[in-house]
Amino acid sequence: MNLDSLIRIVNQKLRETQSRPLNSAEVLIIRGIWHYKTYSKIAEEGSYSTGYLTNVVAPELFQRLFALIGQRINKKNCRLLLESYATSQTVSVINIQKELIEFPSDTNQESSPRYPSGSVPLNSSFYLKRSLVDDQVYAEIKKPGALVRIKAPREMGKTSLILRTLDYAERHGYYTVSLNLEQTDQAILSNLNRFLRWLCANVASQLDFDAKLDDYWDEDIGSKVSCSLYFRNCLLEQIDSPLVLVLDEAHHIFEYPQVAKDFLPLLRSWYEEAKRLPVWQKLRLIIVHSTEIYVPLQLQQSPFNVGLPVQLTCFSLEQVQQLAQRYGLDWTDGKEAQQLMDMVGGHPALVNIALYHLNRGEITLLQLLETAPTSTGIYVHHLQRHWATLQKQPELAIALGAVISTTEPVLLEPIIAYKLSSMGLIKLANNKATLSCQLYRHYFQRDFFPENRQI
Repeated sequence: MNLDSLIRIVNQKLRETQSRPLNSAEVLIIRGIWHYKTYSKIAEEGSYSTGYLTNVVAPELFQRLFALIGQRINKKNCRLLLESYATSQTVSVINIQKELIEFPSDTNQESSPRYPSGSVPLNSSFYLKRSLVDDQVYAEIKKPGALVRIKAPREMGKTSLILRTLDYAERHGYYTVSLNLEQTDQAILSNLNRFLRWLCANVASQLDFDAKLDDYWDEDIGSKVSCSLYFRNCLLEQIDSPLVLVLDEAHHIFEYPQVAKDFLPLLRSWYEEAKRLPVWQKLRLIIVHSTEIYVPLQLQQSPFNVGLPVQLTCFSLEQVQQLAQRYGLDWTDGKEAQQLMDMVGGHPALVNIALYHLNRGEITLLQLLETAPTSTGIYVHHLQRHWATLQKQPELAIALGAVISTTEPVLLEPIIAYKLSSMGLIKLANNKATLSCQLYRHYFQRDFFPENRQI
């Protein structure tokens, strides 16, 4: 059941009980919970203060929903209980049809594709399931003490996969927490004690637990032991079903080697503890990163050589054809799909952007390919964002120029190679770099490395 259908059903039942329908702030909270957002993020998107939503709107909303469905509701179980309630209700077709004007369904909205940006919404028909990968991840998080490592450059579909994995976990009654290290302050990432306290506090917050960090933190035993005790006693011992913990953009911790050298072995120790202590089996870790780890660790300390490794790759020719069909394009002979792949290499985000514009009929494939690597093409914002990064980090621009200057694999300094790889500009094989697609060669060679223009 999609979100808008659920809201229609809840509103109808509220009216039947002589109660007012959900107001805009309450709908905002439900939508935010549905997409696993924090209260602060929900407040920011709705131009409310976080305190107003958490202290005023949310408690009243949960009390009203409790009166409606007869079960205690909080942020963590809200989606699961509302879905269960909505599916158990019988709503007249006439009433639903009347409200379709006010609340158009996600399915109707998807009949005209939205511009591809960020993760693909859960109910979108434009999500191309990688059956083997998706099903592998779903199966793995059901295993006690599981650890999944998802690696891919930016815009390859990691966040879309995580959204669906969290949704799958929620549907099985699991607790879920997703933390994005890209959103963490530098001052926190650079200090182990602050970072571990940040980790514990954020997990507690998303579980709707009182943090009470000082009750468990002890300088005499150290921050790593304090963190482990907190997770075990204050979090895992208090829940009655598994916890799926996602650490997204985890490669940002690599940039702080002294912290990474302590934090990454800590994750590995939790994975090993699950082999002997049932309480740790409740924890299912998902580490999402864009590059290989370049922080030296002993083999037995690294979480990057245990668990299920998952690497997202570019779309194949058949997948591009399949996606084109969903955009209403007849590319069954594969010719057009191959032409697009010759330019963008099956890069998921770039493929979706192209198909979006072709679906709108505002440009032909030939025009799209001719202008793609220029400042008037459909990829201009994507390319300019990369160039802005290269300008801020000249060492990356110099390294990319070396890759552009030849068609042979180039050996780069490891950290630089991993950064370019995380941006999606290069592919690494046997520690050597090649350009990931011709779009980047044409664009950067034409405007920024003119000396390589004839290569």
